[in-house]
Amino acid sequence: MLNNDLHHSISAGEQDRRDVQKPGNRLLGRVVACNGAHATISAVAEHGETDLTELWSVGRLISITVGRNRVVALSYSMQSGGQQWGEGEDNKFNIEVELLGEVRVGEDGREEFSSGISRYPYLGAIAHRIRAADLLKIYDAGKSDTCVIGKLSQDESIDAAIHIPSMLSKHFAIVGSTGVGKSTAVSLLLHKAIEADPKLRVLILDPHNEFAAAFPEHAVVIDTDTLDLPFWLMRLEEFSEVVFRGRPAIVDELDILRDLIPEAKRAFRGNDGGLMRRATEKSSITADTPVPYRMADLLALIDERIGRLEGRGEKPFLRSLKMRVMSAINDPRYHFMFSNNTINDTIMETIAHIFRIPGDDRPISTFQLAGIPSEVVNSVASILCRMAFELALWSNGGIHMLVVCEEAHRYVPADRERGFVPTVQAISRIAKEGRKYGVSLGVITQRPGELDQTILSQCSTLFAMRLSNDRDQEIIKSAIPNSSVSTTSFLSSIGNGEAIAFGEALSVPMRMKFARVEPKYLPKANGVTDKGAEETPDTVDLRSIVARMRSVSGPDISSFQQSYSSDMAAMTEQSQSLRAEETERFAPATDAELGRWRDEVRRDAVPPAPAFTPRQPTVSQSAPPQPEPYRPDMLPRARTYETTASAAPDRFADLRRDRLQEQPAQPRQPESPMRSPLLRREGSSLRESLLKKPLGSLYDKD
Repeated sequence: MLNNDLHHSISAGEQDRRDVQKPGNRLLGRVVACNGAHATISAVAEHGETDLTELWSVGRLISITVGRNRVVALSYSMQSGGQQWGEGEDNKFNIEVELLGEVRVGEDGREEFSSGISRYPYLGAIAHRIRAADLLKIYDAGKSDTCVIGKLSQDESIDAAIHIPSMLSKHFAIVGSTGVGKSTAVSLLLHKAIEADPKLRVLILDPHNEFAAAFPEHAVVIDTDTLDLPFWLMRLEEFSEVVFRGRPAIVDELDILRDLIPEAKRAFRGNDGGLMRRATEKSSITADTPVPYRMADLLALIDERIGRLEGRGEKPFLRSLKMRVMSAINDPRYHFMFSNNTINDTIMETIAHIFRIPGDDRPISTFQLAGIPSEVVNSVASILCRMAFELALWSNGGIHMLVVCEEAHRYVPADRERGFVPTVQAISRIAKEGRKYGVSLGVITQRPGELDQTILSQCSTLFAMRLSNDRDQEIIKSAIPNSSVSTTSFLSSIGNGEAIAFGEALSVPMRMKFARVEPKYLPKANGVTDKGAEETPDTVDLRSIVARMRSVSGPDISSFQQSYSSDMAAMTEQSQSLRAEETERFAPATDAELGRWRDEVRRDAVPPAPAFTPRQPTVSQSAPPQPEPYRPDMLPRARTYETTASAAPDRFADLRRDRLQEQPAQPRQPESPMRSPLLRREGSSLRESLLKKPLGSLYDKD
């Protein structure tokens, strides 16, 4: 509803004018004290009656006649002169009021309200009940595109109207304790906003999944089942929040990601489309560039670095990082990030779906965060807020964005140590610079004391509902203009659905009641919606609940597994080819080469000593001759490879000396005459060591 729907009760104002002389009606009291912001009024309740005191109740507006003008004041305190009430007697009492402005009468007789005061009340000035016509002038924004959102608490015959463009040109906030009607007020304001601005696109960060029911005809619901939010849209800090599960990132592993993610993005460019290729050709790719890449490529790069000979110190970090990435991929709760659809360049489809471009008569997107793991909620909120700002920035005014943050103290807490830095930066950027590019911020919170005060100070329109916490009340008092500080004294006692509104969307602060919302537009959380009377604790299927808790179905990552397996097979084939090349360079000796080598050994070497036979413990026999000591010249000496020839005899002499010191062994089976005694004595280890060396180091090829 626009301004022409207001109840212009001019007749009521004229009736007030005619009732001036009626006792106990409009003539209330006289000013006995006044300063620049407050005044004290003295009045008398005749014969102990309370009709007059009811008109002076706390929170009501009164007017003070000063010449042709009428000063408007708000009563915030009252007390009797003798601290007691006399029945049937005249009782004097004093009222403390706060001066808000005045209704001026022009030269042409036209009356208008101004927040400034040209003439202050004098002592003895008459204070009386305010006219209904003056209330209309006070709360009329003077613009044709105002919207009615409720009624004045003081006079329900007068509508409470705000100027929606002024509210959306900057930012607004709704604060209040739980259960006072914040979500209902949000539903009402957003319905008015989309009616007033066809270009407006609204993104609601819904942590309780309650706003889907409030916009059945104007919103789409995005949850973990219908969402495909590609992981490659994340910046490095946001991706590390996912990989490290909300814990502080390890610096070495973060540096590895910073190095490998750009390589994975460049590896994907061979399969990308022309749009992404043109976008990346003009700028270098970094870990923060929103360019697609595959997790298989990232894991393959990690495996490649693990297989390198250098950099042994980083191998533990590489293995740990690989396990973290694999754990995130296989977690069923992260299906919306690592599904099959996220490995393609779907940035246009993702933006069009989330931010409603085009809207298809559904300009509101309710992003349900209840099903998203708590450790990655901050990353998702950071992506959405950052993309909303960039979308409004690069659309050149073609898109008006409104980001509504329910439970905003979760994302931008007053304690910076508890908040996620990228999320705080994204929301702060909207709060500080968003109005220049057409993106607005709506903050809803029940604990303004825990909200970053920089964010709250940027909200030009504030709806303060009932707050019971003293700290929260102090925060709101600091945000209200100095001329309306006493208004916040009612914050702890106002009713449900009632609020004190002030800011640029309305001319003066007003205490008002939000209009009732139709039942079909009421927000409903999942826990309170009626899903059928037949479902009771006795009939509910507990197995389905447990299956949802465990995400038994799990994500479909078959394509990723196939891609990763193919990459690993390619790497294995490459490593086998490298080993084949090494084998060709140092191939094992052929039979002909072995035969030639044995002939040369027999020709050049001294005949080997007979096998060692243990001494028998008989006295009659004479001791057998001792075996000839092993000499270095028994081995063939290479004349062309001096280093090996000089080093080999010493090594073989040590082996022979160890052999002679062994205990007596059992007689061995006769060996084939084709096997060299030297190879027999040294065993397979000596043969393998000789075959691994080039044969040219052992004999002269000439």
